[in-house]
Amino acid sequence: MVDVSEVVSPRIVVAAAIIMDGRVLAGERAAEPVTLAGMWEFPGGKVEPGETEPEALERECREELGVAVDVGRRVGADAPIQPGRSVLRVYTAVLRHPASPSARQHRQLRWLSAAELATVPWLHSDATVLPAIATLLLAAQCDAAAGINSWLPGRVPRPGAGDQPRSR
Repeated sequence: MVDVSEVVSPRIVVAAAIIMDGRVLAGERAAEPVTLAGMWEFPGGKVEPGETEPEALERECREELGVAVDVGRRVGADAPIQPGRSVLRVYTAVLRHPASPSARQHRQLRWLSAAELATVPWLHSDATVLPAIATLLLAAQCDAAAGINSWLPGRVPRPGAGDQPRSR
């Protein structure tokens, strides 16, 4: 029998799929740990005790990129980073102010279109949400052409899209 007091929930790691002009921001990992250097990921990090997931994501974007973001909805399912120990949760996000993110903790940053997502080597956990990100990017391009941004946090959805606008 398993002692419930010994069961530990996996650590939550959050990442931002920051979307702008039909592209998503991705960062190339720097040197640490060596085994992950050169791999690509969405910016983010661990949720600290007492933080909500959106609060953690806002903090991580300030620390890693020097920008403020508005956090949107979840993308995809939990992606295991270390099975049983940590999982990745990806959220859409938009820049709160017209600012350029800076690579404070990444080797480099790139804005990738849906067609460019497969041109960089992704961390396995981040790669699991790429199909959903590609769909969002294509929808964002179509919506932008029509002058609407239903996928953004707090925006009015397309008629018939079934989404409800988020209140601020």
